[in-house]
Amino acid sequence: MAVDVHPIAAPWGRFALFSFLIDAPELALVDTGVAASAAGVPAELEKLGRRIEDVRWILLTHGHIDHVGGAHALWEATGRQAKVVISQTDAHFLSSRRAHVEEALALRGDYVDAAALEAEKSAEVLEAISGEMTPSLTVADGDALDLGGVSVRVAAVPGHTPGAVAYVIEGSNDVFIGDAAQGYGAASGFPGFEDPDAYRASLQKVLALEPGRLFLGHPYRRVDGSPFPVVLDAAGAREALEASLAREAEIRAAITSFQPVETDSRCSPFEQIATELGYGGDPTLEPSPFFTSLHGYRMLKEHS
Repeated sequence: MAVDVHPIAAPWGRFALFSFLIDAPELALVDTGVAASAAGVPAELEKLGRRIEDVRWILLTHGHIDHVGGAHALWEATGRQAKVVISQTDAHFLSSRRAHVEEALALRGDYVDAAALEAEKSAEVLEAISGEMTPSLTVADGDALDLGGVSVRVAAVPGHTPGAVAYVIEGSNDVFIGDAAQGYGAASGFPGFEDPDAYRASLQKVLALEPGRLFLGHPYRRVDGSPFPVVLDAAGAREALEASLAREAEIRAAITSFQPVETDSRCSPFEQIATELGYGGDPTLEPSPFFTSLHGYRMLKEHS
């Protein structure tokens, strides 16, 4: 069954997250934005001739704040009728605000002022996450969901987070990938992923799916800095996935023989890597993908 998909912008600070309405017999929202941006979703649905009360599924690609922060509020707005879906691995991000603080400290606390990071993140989760909740359903690779005659398959795409998943509409092969393909980065100018090996394998997995359309969580960038559209046709999907693979390969090559060196640079201890890769952003700005990703490579080297 062919199904329409409508992007819904959910702005938050420097970021532009996109939720997507799958206009199936049982309406589904993919990702939610944060508490404030989710508040505008009902009005956007009204413009499409749809009502928030009729949404029956809230499908979360992964557990980061900008994707799950509005989930509780939108679930409430559906009259608690929608099923809120996330992977078991990332479910703790939905049920615990503190989990987001702990994640930030674990991935970036060694490279920034940890006390300041904890304070900033603790305040952020109170504002941006509309409520803690237990998911209605947890999913894993290969699971299938029935949206009233529209079948959606779950594909595990870990790397950005351990429990990231994509949702694939059977037949059209539309793929909702969240943040699992980041090109050359978004607002922060650097792709962010916790596990480099898993990130690369997930990109190759999605490429093999040959998406008919690919839906991105953010307008990630090409090598020239221009943004990819968040809705990509088959050719655009291949371009975005191959760009993401290329950037990962560049980062991996740069760090292969690197030894961390403490300097006065904001990028310390990875100043050399920043220079080699042409990164000129501020790595201390959350969500700090520069430090998150390089920490991931550092852990790989230490455990190899």
